[in-house]
Amino acid sequence: MVSTQPRSVSILGSTGSIGGSTIDLLLANPDRFRTRALVGGRNVTVLAEQAKALRAEFAVINDEAQGEALRDLLKGTGIRCGSGRAAVLEAASLPADWTMAAITGAAGLEPTLASTRNGGAIALANKEALVCAGDVMLRVVKEAGATLLPVDSEHNAIFQSLAGAPIDSVEKIVLTASGGPFRCASLDVMRAATPEVALKHPTWTMGAKITIDSASMANKGLEVIEAARIFGLAEPQIDVLVHPQSAVHGMVQFRDGSLIAQLGAPDMRVPIANTLAWPERMSTSAPRLDLVALSRLDFEAPDEVRFPALRLAREALRAGGAAPTVFSAANEIAVEAFLTRRIGFTAIGDVIAYAMEKLGAPAVDDLDAVLHWDAEGRREAEAFVQRPQRNTVEGAFLVHA
Repeated sequence: MVSTQPRSVSILGSTGSIGGSTIDLLLANPDRFRTRALVGGRNVTVLAEQAKALRAEFAVINDEAQGEALRDLLKGTGIRCGSGRAAVLEAASLPADWTMAAITGAAGLEPTLASTRNGGAIALANKEALVCAGDVMLRVVKEAGATLLPVDSEHNAIFQSLAGAPIDSVEKIVLTASGGPFRCASLDVMRAATPEVALKHPTWTMGAKITIDSASMANKGLEVIEAARIFGLAEPQIDVLVHPQSAVHGMVQFRDGSLIAQLGAPDMRVPIANTLAWPERMSTSAPRLDLVALSRLDFEAPDEVRFPALRLAREALRAGGAAPTVFSAANEIAVEAFLTRRIGFTAIGDVIAYAMEKLGAPAVDDLDAVLHWDAEGRREAEAFVQRPQRNTVEGAFLVHA
């Protein structure tokens, strides 16, 4: 039975691709939800349009330089405005029944933790919250009595496939990967790849960072670490299979031999809607999966030679401590360096490996420690990016030559 009381919601990262899909669902169900806060990054025009369309209580732009522009765009609407980091944390701290945590990267850590402390439902689309600060995040969830709902299509698929079954009945889980634009590419092709080529994902439409992560399979590495945190599984219990059709998003292998999978069109509105209405179901306009038209489902093992980021993520998970934090931080620097043409595509793995080797796996007990090792990971990664022995012709480090 659907509740007659509007559910209060906040969206951290409303101007990104996940935020935009969430906005679509809210606009399609205006009587079911009441918007407390919207937090955007730099696109002040989109944020203002969203705030007016949803009649949000509070709109915040992270870019402090855009604060005056936001106030001008929302003048006379009665919507409270804010800008900068302090305002982001204020918005995140507003009590809400459900919060979408979709601020990309380590920048989303503090806002996500602030929202979690309210004790509501946290729809987690920010991988770094659990990758970089897994123990800290899970401790806050437990102390606040919050509910953690995975939004990533793969983790949400596992969540749906489990259907409340005890985790000790699980033998293993399987996360699927599309393989990205370089699934069948040689290392030579990957060395020469430009950002424009790497950004052409064959299945999903996403932001630049996650699209490059998909191309390098760093996103799947992050998801392996995240799955271990969410579901309380050991690294050997988490498999990855390349599945180019992107129809099967995740599978659970139970100890009795049953294999339960969640299938659906590659549309983020499906997992978002699952968390937004949970424990109920809500209608979406996402395309329905046509199994006859699909006709076949292909699976293959990932190639950790061409895609070393997946192997490095597994190493970080096994090492524990700050190793996952360093992995994530170095990957962010490497992706930014690739997008700005300072390194080649295959150098992304080199940057991560260097930072992980330099910093190891020191203990991480609180958010300050997480932020410290995140900064150290970025510093070491940037130092490696700037090393002079880079192959500037192909744009890859000489280790791949």
